[in-house]
Amino acid sequence: MDILLAIAIMALGAVVLGAALGFASIKFKVEGDPLIEKIEAILPQTQCGQCGYPGCKPYAEAIANGDEINKCPPGGSEGVQRLADLLGREVKPLDAEEKPKQIAIIDENTCIGCTLCIQACPVDAIVGAAKQMHTIVAQQCTGCELCLPPCPVECIRMEPIGENIDNWKWKYPVVEIKAAAMSAGDTPTGGAGGIKEAA
Repeated sequence: MDILLAIAIMALGAVVLGAALGFASIKFKVEGDPLIEKIEAILPQTQCGQCGYPGCKPYAEAIANGDEINKCPPGGSEGVQRLADLLGREVKPLDAEEKPKQIAIIDENTCIGCTLCIQACPVDAIVGAAKQMHTIVAQQCTGCELCLPPCPVECIRMEPIGENIDNWKWKYPVVEIKAAAMSAGDTPTGGAGGIKEAA
């Protein structure tokens, strides 16, 4: 009997605490700005800091507050175009040199295992241990180049990623497409150039 009473008290406590947590999650919910979330979804999530902000989310917040949309080299001109389309702003040229997509490569014979590159990588794309060989997880590397400056033996180099079926993206059209003007005789309902019905 005592065991059943203890189980009932624990179950009642769990229900009360669950209800209190559910109420608190609704009452104290922090609403995010949907515009910031849309901007952040367009940014490449490299967290490289090349825009002057510590990551993509702070840059998205700055863009929503009026900062320029052309400061993200990894996003390239395609990213600037997509941000301009979303925000209704003028497309400006990229504020930095646009580079092809690239990944870091570590020369494993030269690496001394200092772990400085591991500490610098914002996306944990480098694995290794102190005084052991390091290597890059290619699927995680964003090509931000933040691992290059701290390497004391310069054993890291950047290599461009060639386009293949896995990373190819459709480019925005370079030429604006305009509808051709139709003359009165070219109307689809008939006219001089229209299709004549059989009698």
